[in-house]
Amino acid sequence: MPSTPTLIFMIIFCLVSLASLLHNGFMIIVLGREWMRKRALSAADTIVASLASSRFCLHGMTILINLLASFGFCYQANLLGILWDFTNTLILWLTAWLAVFYCVKISSFSHPALFWLKWRISRLVPRLLLCSVIMGGLSAIISATGNIIAIQMTISQGSLGNCTLGHMTLDFFRYCYLAHAVLMWLTPFFLFLVSIILLMFSLFRHVVKLRDHRPGACDFHTQAHTMALKSLTFFFIFYILFFLSLVIFATKIKTMQSHWYWAREVIIYMGISLNSIMLVLSNPKLRKTVKMRF
Repeated sequence: MPSTPTLIFMIIFCLVSLASLLHNGFMIIVLGREWMRKRALSAADTIVASLASSRFCLHGMTILINLLASFGFCYQANLLGILWDFTNTLILWLTAWLAVFYCVKISSFSHPALFWLKWRISRLVPRLLLCSVIMGGLSAIISATGNIIAIQMTISQGSLGNCTLGHMTLDFFRYCYLAHAVLMWLTPFFLFLVSIILLMFSLFRHVVKLRDHRPGACDFHTQAHTMALKSLTFFFIFYILFFLSLVIFATKIKTMQSHWYWAREVIIYMGISLNSIMLVLSNPKLRKTVKMRF
């Protein structure tokens, strides 16, 4: 029987996951209808739709994995865990590309490289999505390889009766997961961070220039900067929580009976859920639909 803190965190996790499924399902339906009506989506909406679809799948798989593991179907849960790694890596890269897209489109730098990107990034979005899928596939391959080696080590442990090999298996899986986290997740985090810093610097330059020429004025460009930064700031906060919780998990693996395991799950998926809400509020089409409905 799970302890009281564990049960509380399990209930919170289920509620958060269901809310996230609703948020992301709403975005998929609205943007899907938009695509059906016009047979096309803008570059930003394409990234948002891909992000919402990936998050919907991630939440569904997480609920299923935890249910399977809770009832003792560990092998099936491990197989789904490989798909979880694929989807999770895909989400991190899509979030990074969304930040890069905002940065390139809104920032007012006059560097030739950024000027070239500003006019071509919309056409590059399909390639960026394909790159995200490829990185997700590499993540799944690394995860599958680590699981296979860990299973083989566990089988050897059972046949040889060597108790110390169990610790070796756990250490191998832990360090493999940590290396995988650094390789696949640190790069999109770096892209995301650079995009936010450039947007902040661009906003500062624009406000100073505007204040020198027209004191007290506020134009559309400043509002676009501010709106993008608000969205990305929320992304950044929960991105850090998400990334740190995954690294902590990699360095110190907890069992499902531990309330710390479920606390980690709540932190991760509450962050994703709040990110989805920010996506709805920052997207004009989604925000308009919410106002019309409610």
